[in-house]
Amino acid sequence: MWWAYAGALFIGISLGLLGSGGATLTVPLLVYLVGEPEKLAIAESLGIVGIISVIGSLPYIRNKEIHFVSLFYFGIPGMIGAYSGAGLSRFLSGNTQLLIFSVVLLISATMMIRNSGKNIESKAVNPSRLLLIIEGLAVGHLTGLVGVGGGFLIVPTLVLLVGLPMRVAVGTSLMIVAWQSFAGFYKYLDVLAELDLQINWHIILAFTSIGILGSFAGNKIGTKISQQNLKRGFGYFLVLMGLFILYKSALE
Repeated sequence: MWWAYAGALFIGISLGLLGSGGATLTVPLLVYLVGEPEKLAIAESLGIVGIISVIGSLPYIRNKEIHFVSLFYFGIPGMIGAYSGAGLSRFLSGNTQLLIFSVVLLISATMMIRNSGKNIESKAVNPSRLLLIIEGLAVGHLTGLVGVGGGFLIVPTLVLLVGLPMRVAVGTSLMIVAWQSFAGFYKYLDVLAELDLQINWHIILAFTSIGILGSFAGNKIGTKISQQNLKRGFGYFLVLMGLFILYKSALE
């Protein structure tokens, strides 16, 4: 269990540093180290990542590093999508959800590695609000379906499409991830009730408490370390994680 708690600290650091990566770590930790059923792990992951994200966003709010227009046009459709995606999850087995999760993880890792050598710069643009809404719905559905917060998609979108500075994109991403996660978690309460499964609140409390400390540490570290090196290293780690989950899921 100590390994799981160490992982919870890493989850928080990842969210504080990159505005993403929390759920990609939380779901495997809950399934393979804590021993939770897949659907329960996904639901609890949403609760854990949601709380850590909203607390981790506080330094960005204090420093006025939140873009509220993007938060509205991306975040609200994301909540709707997450609620819908969580409802759709009742039609998939837990193992199928993990298979999809592993594919998403590998895509996420590939994007991080490919972009790690590039200095992603913001530029003044006037993005289509309809496009933000569509992307919010799509990322939200992914969040609700397999428990991935979608930060790895949200941050590049906010930098390249909206033209936000990286720090503002990370802060805004944390808020969007929180909104989506809470919406998906709320719907999962119904899904779990149908399966006679109950949320283990003590696990959520333990993981969020440790993860919150990690998120503040990640926020501090993020001002002193290369984002490119971080993304590359984290990307390779996610490749290994994705392949492991794919292998384990394929055996079942």
